[in-house]
Amino acid sequence: MSVTPPEVEPPKAIHLDAPPILRRWLGSPALFGIVQGFIGASIYFILGLVAQNALGLTWVVYAAAAGFFVLLMLTYVEGASLHQERGGATVIARYAFNELWSFVAGWAILLDYLILIAITAFAAADYAAAFYEPLATGLPEILTGVAIVLVVAVMQVRGGGPTRYERASLFVLADLLLQMVIVVLGLALLLEPRVITDPSSVAGTPSLSGVLFAFTLAIVAFTGLDASSGLSGEVAIGRRGLKRLISARVPAAVIPYIGIGLVAASTLPGDGGLRPGVSVDAPMLGVVGAFDEAWLREPLTYLTAAFAVVVLFGACNAAMLGLSRIGYSLALNRQIPSTAGRLHPRYSTPVVVIAGGTLVAVALLIPSDLELLAGIYAFGATIAFVLVTVGVCVLRWREPTRDRPYKMPLNVKVGGAELPVPAAVGAVVSAASFVCVLLLHKSAALFGLPWLVAGVALYVSYRRYDGKPVFTRVTVPERALTHIGALDVEYGSILVPVLGTPLDDDIMQTAGRLAGSEQDDLEESGATIEALWVFEVPMALPINARVPESELKRAKAALARARAVGEEYEGVRVATASVRARRAGEAIVHEAKRRGVEAIVLAAEEPTRLRGGPLLGGKQGLRDTFVGETTRYVVNKAPCRVILTAPPAVGPVEQRPEATERFAPPPAGDPMAPSTEPPPAVSQGAGSGDDGAAAGR
Repeated sequence: MSVTPPEVEPPKAIHLDAPPILRRWLGSPALFGIVQGFIGASIYFILGLVAQNALGLTWVVYAAAAGFFVLLMLTYVEGASLHQERGGATVIARYAFNELWSFVAGWAILLDYLILIAITAFAAADYAAAFYEPLATGLPEILTGVAIVLVVAVMQVRGGGPTRYERASLFVLADLLLQMVIVVLGLALLLEPRVITDPSSVAGTPSLSGVLFAFTLAIVAFTGLDASSGLSGEVAIGRRGLKRLISARVPAAVIPYIGIGLVAASTLPGDGGLRPGVSVDAPMLGVVGAFDEAWLREPLTYLTAAFAVVVLFGACNAAMLGLSRIGYSLALNRQIPSTAGRLHPRYSTPVVVIAGGTLVAVALLIPSDLELLAGIYAFGATIAFVLVTVGVCVLRWREPTRDRPYKMPLNVKVGGAELPVPAAVGAVVSAASFVCVLLLHKSAALFGLPWLVAGVALYVSYRRYDGKPVFTRVTVPERALTHIGALDVEYGSILVPVLGTPLDDDIMQTAGRLAGSEQDDLEESGATIEALWVFEVPMALPINARVPESELKRAKAALARARAVGEEYEGVRVATASVRARRAGEAIVHEAKRRGVEAIVLAAEEPTRLRGGPLLGGKQGLRDTFVGETTRYVVNKAPCRVILTAPPAVGPVEQRPEATERFAPPPAGDPMAPSTEPPPAVSQGAGSGDDGAAAGR
């Protein structure tokens, strides 16, 4: 959700060409269509499981879920309007807590999208069986689901932007109209009055665990709120449009939820479960199949099946959109390896994320177990809801003066700030739902917890291996995720070996220019330059030989100067380190691999000036003698792009003190004397610097 403040409009926001009447009613048809599409789709695939567990209390469960939706919607709208970035729950958690919790939110939502892609494709095949019965079971069912996932993946790779979802909102509105027709006809012809006054007399008394189980299933569709907030910064919507969006969402979610819940409670439950002939995988066909009038039952059956296939396909597409955006956001913020966020060279879509998600979703289709998938879905959804609701409350204290394009009602003064009551109540309900998921959904504990633990382990190990902080935001410039061969590519991480010479300023300025990234409001964000000093230890001495104080001071001064020059560039951070090695070239290549940098900016040293060729002992066929041995080694062995600054054209190579003067064996009592200081704390500066001459490999 993107809210355009009255004085500043986000530069990337897109004013979509929707029919004026839709924009006047809905605020943003694209955002409305995504949320309502998720809710409408959930009725088609989750209603059977809810009725199976809640029996006559199905309508009560849906009424409670509708109330929770209102709380969650108000919370998401305020949170997403504060920081207009793509990412949904990850953005709210980032600003409220830290980068680790942002990753947890994104990882949980990523799991939800994977499950939702599989569920919607699976359910669409079951509704398509109304036209061709073999599609309901066995291999045809699985193949149909796989085909839907593959088509959606291709569509997402090709892209299309938010305009596609404005057009899809027309189908969502048509489906909402169909659901309202079913509600009206069902209340008039199918409603059993006892389901309101004495629900247990209809199909038995459900257990408390069954009702709680059903509630956690009924709320999973609300991840559509996160998917719509993922369009933040792309869909421009004013404050008035935002209010219209909220006004349209509430009745569109509450009325179908409660109305269909009442009709389903009267028609679907049997003796302690679903009545005979009702498929848990296509429950809405069971609802319309309960009409006694054939002239009404038959058209509604085919119409419902057709709309179900279309809406489920649309929800599958929206889930793939959410998956690609969350995956891209995680890669952009270095929460997962940036390779996963690589963009298609033509369509600029995160093709690696989409391909990986497609494979996982296809694998999830194979068990053909809707209850298993729904349980895992609820696990990820409730984690995200807890972080969003608690996060919006925390932001009232962390950012009390920030402009809020939308501020939810019902606030209470607490400790100098206002506590949003809807968000606080939503946090309690979300936390309780998460506990119920763990206790009542075996699949959540069996699959969800390992997924979460594995994700956190991946995140922490990746950050540690890459030499990046765990709790601080580190971003990769968006252009660095595209396959661009020109020199003006921006890099998220650059390794710069420094030598302690005036040429260091040139290479740091070159690196600063290449590392430039778009600055945002978060102080810790931006590209990183890794300034590296290499202590070359001669073979005659042990690798842990003591470094003289003069050499240590020289390294410290060079690294401090590199940091000062590099951080003159806006949005750039400089981290410093020093290492020991036998040869500088090997150390540079090793550190580039270990740190996973995207480029090396190197001061090309002058060649050794060996003359005479083969007759005097020179190497035969050696042509690249315009640079020295270290530069040649790095250029040939580096795992990433190498940017070379021009070597000195004239003058002798700077002479360093002899090795015997620079190093000495370690003292007897200190065999492993440290050679480096800890990397200094990362800071950020602003300003500008001169560009250095460079050539790229």
